Amino acid sequence: MLNYIWSAIVIVSIICSVVCGNTHELSNAVIDSGAAAIELIMTMAGVMCLWSGIMKIAEQSGFTSIIARLFTPLLRLLFPNLDPRGETFGSITMNISANLLGLGNTATPFGLKAMQGLNRINGQSKTASDEMIVFVVMNTASLQLLPTMLGTLRQTYGSKAPFEIMPCVWISSACALAAALAIAVGINKTKIGRK
Repeated sequence: MLNYIWSAIVIVSIICSVVCGNTHELSNAVIDSGAAAIELIMTMAGVMCLWSGIMKIAEQSGFTSIIARLFTPLLRLLFPNLDPRGETFGSITMNISANLLGLGNTATPFGLKAMQGLNRINGQSKTASDEMIVFVVMNTASLQLLPTMLGTLRQTYGSKAPFEIMPCVWISSACALAAALAIAVGINKTKIGRK
């Protein structure tokens, strides 16, 4: 669906450019935006490589197991059917840790691994389990203590204080996560009550 939307936007832009006689500006914008996109990708790739490496070191040094122990009481409430020492629980913990650091792209592999584990526990069903739904909600409305990627983007585009938004990010991400979890857990409990 998204491909159709993007294609429609591009086609409408070209038609408007031709009708309004702005084809020169359109061609300049295409060239400039292409160069800007490559520059942005290189900047973001550097940050992602750095933090992905740090997360790998944290995983191999055992630091993530310490983080897992800190999150265990809360995650046991949200994922009661999981073994806290299991691989799936560890993947969920790493995903949450990466999201806390504002590294959504680094969190993705851990999220996929966690979802595969949750699906195995769910018996490879085509219907998502309650734990799968809660995990997707937590991953989507994640709490961010250090908005690394957002700060990098702000710095790339000339912000003199790229991390001045941190209190706003803390408040908005905490509110989003609390509301999303309350709804997901509430719906799961309602389903259990009906059974």
